[in-house]
Amino acid sequence: MTGLAVVLRTQSDVEANLARALLETHGIRAVLSSDVSHAVFPLAIDGLGEVRLSVRADDAERATRLLGDYRAGAQDGGDDSLNDWPLLEERVGHAFADRCLIERALTHRSRAHEDETGSVEDNESLEFLGDAVLGLVIADRLYDEFPEYDEGHKSKARAQLVSSATLAELGGALRLGDHLLLGRGEEKTGGRRKRSLIADAFEAVVGAIYLDGGYDAAVAFVERAFRPLLEQLRRDGVSPAGTRDHKSALQEWLQARAGPLPEYRLAGTTGPDHRKEFAVQVFVDDRLVATGCGQNKKEAEREAARHALAVLEAGGLSRSR
Repeated sequence: MTGLAVVLRTQSDVEANLARALLETHGIRAVLSSDVSHAVFPLAIDGLGEVRLSVRADDAERATRLLGDYRAGAQDGGDDSLNDWPLLEERVGHAFADRCLIERALTHRSRAHEDETGSVEDNESLEFLGDAVLGLVIADRLYDEFPEYDEGHKSKARAQLVSSATLAELGGALRLGDHLLLGRGEEKTGGRRKRSLIADAFEAVVGAIYLDGGYDAAVAFVERAFRPLLEQLRRDGVSPAGTRDHKSALQEWLQARAGPLPEYRLAGTTGPDHRKEFAVQVFVDDRLVATGCGQNKKEAEREAARHALAVLEAGGLSRSR
């Protein structure tokens, strides 16, 4: 190609590849180049150099307009490809040597599926890795800081700490939803607010930090995120406050008021096979009271019961069928 015009400059190879795919779906040939590789390249760089996207000069005006429209659409739904990675790194407390890892940790499979080049990877492998690292760090903390707990108490405490609900809350505190890289369909259906996606992204961030900075860096991140929860666990204990049997409490609350027994119904499942999230609805007298989510049906039922107790104790009851 001769007579090239640069239409995009970025330090993100993910953004550059997505932009190239967008242009090529509109019939505009584009090439990527970087000072790092000193050549036109199809490979990802280390995140430290500038990537340039170029098109023929006579296509430049149209290409610029298409990229501008795409960015405007992304801004309407959130930051998306215009992510402020330094801000996220500040919240996370880890500066990535390989910023591609944090981008990948926030890339949902819906976004990867839209990439025609096949160069964009989703976060599911990082999520799998982060789940294992997180479990090990939490188990180590429980072993070291709660020697008085027997195996059963430690298992209950770990399940409480690494539940999808807890991870979603921690990911929400970091505002991971603002930085998710989503496909257009997922964006339109409110993917940035989905607790399951935020919980998955939190685990993927743990995996990314582990790969970028090693085990000590991952431990430091988990320590910062979970320290308040560990201190709360120390104050309240696992039982009864830490792992309150919400299903029994709900049943007792209803029976004390001569009410019917609650009924739990599976509403659906989301997520990959290794990290499914179950949604369960709880009904009282055939009226929907609340919904809960968890990594298995029992956990989802407990969460649904917990939410139902809050609704009933506040004097509210949904009449949705």
